[in-house]
Amino acid sequence: MSAPVRDTFSGTDGDMEEMEESNSSDDGEEMEEEKGEGDGEGQVYVPGLQPLKPGEELEMDRSAYRMYHECQTGAPCLSFDVLQDGDGHSREDFPLSMMLCAGTQAETANANRLLVMRMHNLYGTEKVKEEDESSDDDSDEDEEEDEERKPQLELAMVPHYGGINRVRVLQHGDLSLAAVWSEKGQVEIFDLKPQLEAVHSAAAMATFLKHQQGEAAPLFSFTGHMNEGFAIDWSPKVPGRLVSGDCKKNIHVWEPQEGGTSWKIDQRPFSSHTKSVEDLQWSPTEATVFASCSVDHSIRIWDIRAPPKSMLSADEAHSSDVNVISWNCSEPFLLSGGDDGLLKVWDLRQFRSGQPVASFKQHSAPVTSVEWNPLDSSVFAASGADDVVSQWDLSVEACDGGPSAGDIKELPPQLLFLHQGQTEVKEVHWHPQIPGVLISTALSGFNVFRTISV
Repeated sequence: MSAPVRDTFSGTDGDMEEMEESNSSDDGEEMEEEKGEGDGEGQVYVPGLQPLKPGEELEMDRSAYRMYHECQTGAPCLSFDVLQDGDGHSREDFPLSMMLCAGTQAETANANRLLVMRMHNLYGTEKVKEEDESSDDDSDEDEEEDEERKPQLELAMVPHYGGINRVRVLQHGDLSLAAVWSEKGQVEIFDLKPQLEAVHSAAAMATFLKHQQGEAAPLFSFTGHMNEGFAIDWSPKVPGRLVSGDCKKNIHVWEPQEGGTSWKIDQRPFSSHTKSVEDLQWSPTEATVFASCSVDHSIRIWDIRAPPKSMLSADEAHSSDVNVISWNCSEPFLLSGGDDGLLKVWDLRQFRSGQPVASFKQHSAPVTSVEWNPLDSSVFAASGADDVVSQWDLSVEACDGGPSAGDIKELPPQLLFLHQGQTEVKEVHWHPQIPGVLISTALSGFNVFRTISV
């Protein structure tokens, strides 16, 4: 049977406890953990279907989360990527830690930053304790325990002129690189080693802050696009191979040169699209194959060994802009999200038919991000301009005669969870080393959470 859809609200106006920050070079950076919870049995709320009445407010149901934290970094970071660490895979024991690389969209071009963030001492969401009379000693112990359980944030940032449209990281051997698409129309590669050292050591952080002066110089930059863009992806099969696409419909493939710190870029663009390229994804199994999606409504599959024309195309994949795609890590499926609010699953063995094998309309506004769970090939997450993050499981089948969620609407049985509380959600990523953990970024900041459904 399908797991229940649980409404949640993690609004920034609730009862929050300000958490400690350390080694931050700017004011206003903080990490928070939700403290309030709903009282009693509340009504399930389905976003977009039940407008709130005057005076009504949504309350977070803590029992629907295994973990929930918030993080704010001053200027909003509308793109980020997860940096894998050496703490092991499939780890679930609290406290947890993680590292992210993100780029800001500040109000002025020279106020932007490329950030490396280390979040640690992340504990799970505890069950609500029964209210009873407690001694002063018990209260003191609770306060000490709360202090010990406060999440921590280390943040190392470098100035970057121009708002950062998208960030994607590559970790190979001793290299930790960030590919950055920015509004100044360049794709730049930055070495993250100094920032990574800084967020792990107070001494290294002090040295980093002392020597960090002015805008950081990129390791490599490419100005051949002649226009800004958003689409970029590192190859999972060939370390250092990169593909980037711009708002003028052109796609360029980057080949790493000696040492992996320089690139040769084919000046002949892949240009079958007729409008802006919005997202790119390398195949997880074929080293020379990648997919693209565009404002021209199409999804295309390319092979870099062939002439720069797409091999396969779904010309009307969506009825409007196709914003984002995600390639399943172990199955021949491609996931797409568009301005039409639709989520579509494509079987690449049947791609020539131009018809998806599944289509879901749960988001009431353009889809802004999609990603398959790297640890469970049937599960994916999506976010939309309706301020909702949704979780789905394609392995779930409908139960004959089963009730709808709250008898409000016959929701898709594959829909597991709807997470709310952020404003203008832009990007979501699963953590590849911590099962079930999602990170989302929005105009209102970051959420880090794991639901009871995944």
